[in-house]
Amino acid sequence: MSAVALTINGRTKLTGLFGDPVEHTLSPAMHNAAFTALGLNFVYVPFRVPKEALGSAVTAVRALGLAGVNVTVPHKEEVLPYLDHVSEEASLIGAVNTIVNENGQLKGYNTDARGFMRAVRETGFDAQGREAVVIGAGGAARAVCAALALAGVKRIAIFNRTYARGEALAAEVAAATGVETEALLWEELGRSGTGVLRAAEIVVQTTTLGMHPDEEGCPLVSGEAFRPGQLAVDLIYNPPQTRFLRLAAAAGAATQNGLAMLLHQGAAAFELWTKCTAPLEVMRRAVFGNARL
Repeated sequence: MSAVALTINGRTKLTGLFGDPVEHTLSPAMHNAAFTALGLNFVYVPFRVPKEALGSAVTAVRALGLAGVNVTVPHKEEVLPYLDHVSEEASLIGAVNTIVNENGQLKGYNTDARGFMRAVRETGFDAQGREAVVIGAGGAARAVCAALALAGVKRIAIFNRTYARGEALAAEVAAATGVETEALLWEELGRSGTGVLRAAEIVVQTTTLGMHPDEEGCPLVSGEAFRPGQLAVDLIYNPPQTRFLRLAAAAGAATQNGLAMLLHQGAAAFELWTKCTAPLEVMRRAVFGNARL
């Protein structure tokens, strides 16, 4: 189908993003380009939803007849109790990033895990038998740990600012997948943790440290934590090169920001809402063009 201009009328189906902050998001450009390319009467808009307003916002999905929404920081875990159904994958991960409104029934899915693995495989990374480090223990970290474990990594080390939360995630991943998973103290990232990071074949930074406008934010890592032959991933995509990625690149590691994961998880969400195959290259051009890469 040839592309048509995006129009809004009485039959337009509304999708969007619930998060806080949302000013940085590239999702509207990506999804609206895809809707236009397929001639679908959908539109995607961002909604800034503070923590205390999450319940009201989810109720509005049903009340206003939205086709569905993406869910991002800080709501991916907290949104679960407000939903009517949660997919098996989202239940395993313990977080939802996509809601689909099916005739007033709100169904929660998690497309982050498959989006993450599709993204890192584009770099040539093979998870089988590898060691991994995950920095953070929030909703995105849960998806990354599940994805890596199911893809066959040998071991996952988790560093989180709140040790108990990292320990809980490690226990859940190990129980669900059988993969050796260990929580380590956040303060050790720049000390004994340096050796743990350096030994890993993949290091994934899942926190908001370094996200615009706090672009010099960074976990407590040193350049010695990275090496050639290693893949360092930061799920942040604004800025495209965080301080974390700059440290890794300077040490010779391969790097990837969050744009590829954004693309692939977005394509999966698009297909859940529209029941159409996502125009991946259209979405890719929208994402990477807006990021000025």
